[in-house]
Amino acid sequence: MTNRLPCPPAPGPLEDYTAQFDPLFTRLAQRRGSRAYLAGLLLPRDRNKTLTALAGAEPVVGAQRQAVQGLQWFLTESSWDHQQVNQRRLDLLLADPATRPHDQGVLVLDDTGDRKAGRHTAHVARQYLGSLGKTDNGIVAVTSLWADERVYWAAHVIPYTPASRLAKGKRDPGFHTKPQLAAELVDAAQQVGIGFRAVVADCLDGDNTGFTEALGAAGVAYVLAVKPRKGAWAPADQAHTPREAAAELAWSSPAEPGDWTPVTRRFRDGHTQTWWAAEGALPAAGWGPDRRIRLVVATTDPATLPKLTTWYLITNLPRPGQPRTRAPFAPADLAEVVRLYSLRNWVEQSYKQVKGEFGWADFQVRGDRAIRRHWQLVCCAFSFCWRAGLAEHPAQPVPAEPATAAPPGAARGETTGHPRRSARDGVVAGDAAPGARLADPVGRAGALVAGVVDGAPAGPAAVAA
Repeated sequence: MTNRLPCPPAPGPLEDYTAQFDPLFTRLAQRRGSRAYLAGLLLPRDRNKTLTALAGAEPVVGAQRQAVQGLQWFLTESSWDHQQVNQRRLDLLLADPATRPHDQGVLVLDDTGDRKAGRHTAHVARQYLGSLGKTDNGIVAVTSLWADERVYWAAHVIPYTPASRLAKGKRDPGFHTKPQLAAELVDAAQQVGIGFRAVVADCLDGDNTGFTEALGAAGVAYVLAVKPRKGAWAPADQAHTPREAAAELAWSSPAEPGDWTPVTRRFRDGHTQTWWAAEGALPAAGWGPDRRIRLVVATTDPATLPKLTTWYLITNLPRPGQPRTRAPFAPADLAEVVRLYSLRNWVEQSYKQVKGEFGWADFQVRGDRAIRRHWQLVCCAFSFCWRAGLAEHPAQPVPAEPATAAPPGAARGETTGHPRRSARDGVVAGDAAPGARLADPVGRAGALVAGVVDGAPAGPAAVAA
């Protein structure tokens, strides 16, 4: 075996983490680059995580410094495989009992977009960007994330290439819709051994018949949101949309709930909230309590079905007591369906963290490979935070759901932006002084993990007696 030149270590436990990837970097410059890049992502900055910021150099005028040029070479020219790096990251997550996936968690599928100027960067075009809530010039990634009530981490990410970037548009062999890419991510998760109770996604995928059929054919359970006014042809006197089906359910009052069952959701700050869930029927779409696909409605108020606090969900998980000849999955009552879908919120939390702290969209490279590499290194930084934080606090209590609801702009699986946070914004650890700046990535990782854990998901929802 060839002896490798020793590499200057990264600070503290970051060295132990980065050393796990050393076999994938055959050259000393690559191993130095991986450590410098991750350290730069973990350090607090007051500006975007561009290459000059990662290297601690001045913007523009510092671009020619050796440290900046070294990171540029590492990201764009060096011969390492970002897919192997992601596989190694997942291997570490699967091997650690604190982050190992299990069959009561979920695989969340989503897409996220960020504004990017110009026309020469790979995958950039005018398209809908959920972070802005409108069509603009930018880049979109389709992502998968594993989550349970305590931990969540990204599994895979694929950039979406709009038809306008391809020679033959939608007829081009290289064109894939977002639901098609999402289906590929499900297969990728299964290939590496990531277990989950169900795939969870918002209406982007739930409204796509081909996507739901692909999941069913693959034997994958799912809980997907659909739009309240997603229509299906039916006689005039029957329900045509999920919203109309929900309105037909009997309800008088909390004392006389009729078709509705109370479900208690518990949040990290100690407060609880009573939601109501019911089995809906939309025969025109083939959805019903004893059909292959169930329609479940969950809301805070069955009388008015508020837009922002009502979920219309379809699932192929059978209800308790339903014959299981049509589905190979264990039954799920209303409380479990609500619990599974509520875990989707943690993809919003992860976007806030990888964008606000690690510079997910701050790259200033144009090539496809360099963009994918940057995203994988951001995922490594985020995974390191979990590793470092859970090592310091192995007996963390099961966290609760966030104390506040997702912002209105997040209804499509997006945050309303990714502002930078200071120590006063609750990202640093509880024992850090207000406004404190942690000078090394190890301390910063501990602070970030505290923020991650503070915003982590809740214990399972329970049906009130």
